[in-house]
Amino acid sequence: MVVIAFDEYLGGLRTNLVAQSHRCSQIMGRSDQDELSAAQIFYPCMQCADVFFLKADICQLGMDQRKVNVLAREYCDDIKRKNKPIILSHHMLPGLQQGQEKMSKSDPSSSIFMEDEEAEVNVKIKKAYCPPQIVEGNPCLEYLKYIIFPWFREFEVERKVENGGNKTYKTFDDLTADYTREELHPADLKPALSKSLNRILQPVRDHFKNDPKARELLKKVKAYRITR
Repeated sequence: MVVIAFDEYLGGLRTNLVAQSHRCSQIMGRSDQDELSAAQIFYPCMQCADVFFLKADICQLGMDQRKVNVLAREYCDDIKRKNKPIILSHHMLPGLQQGQEKMSKSDPSSSIFMEDEEAEVNVKIKKAYCPPQIVEGNPCLEYLKYIIFPWFREFEVERKVENGGNKTYKTFDDLTADYTREELHPADLKPALSKSLNRILQPVRDHFKNDPKARELLKKVKAYRITR
């Protein structure tokens, strides 16, 4: 049980537990200078306990969770454990709406989910924040930089002849150069981005459609409701 793992974790920590947990307040959107409630101090401890309860060898989470992973490694020092969990921190994609620093599972419009159907992806990208000529803080360009180009090594945009015709970008820098000069417009970029994302997601959809166990699991997951 997680409760057991949590109890063992607390029992093994040094006396500076509060200071260690306080350092992890970023995961709750708080500063390490803020005053924290008891619940907010225990929250990082519970996440840390999850690592050991799941017997995770590799912790692959966003940069905002990195301090919790470090806390797990420090706990290994406390209990003299040689095999520490490996930290693999990845870039955090912003939400698709303006001003969203990261995606949120409580706001479906802010994220592209692995189980999203093609039509859902198309609608989300169509409504996504993507101001012309602006690269900084543009979630559509973030998706291109961190997902599309690493996956396909190129990005093809279909355009009418009067808009410059079709063009294939080999690098993200070439694309942003055209975008800032307004030689590439959001109205052309968004459909191409949706098409690329759907190509990536199609094997996942096929898996959940063709595998009975996976299909049942997806049905259960979709039945869950997010609470705050």
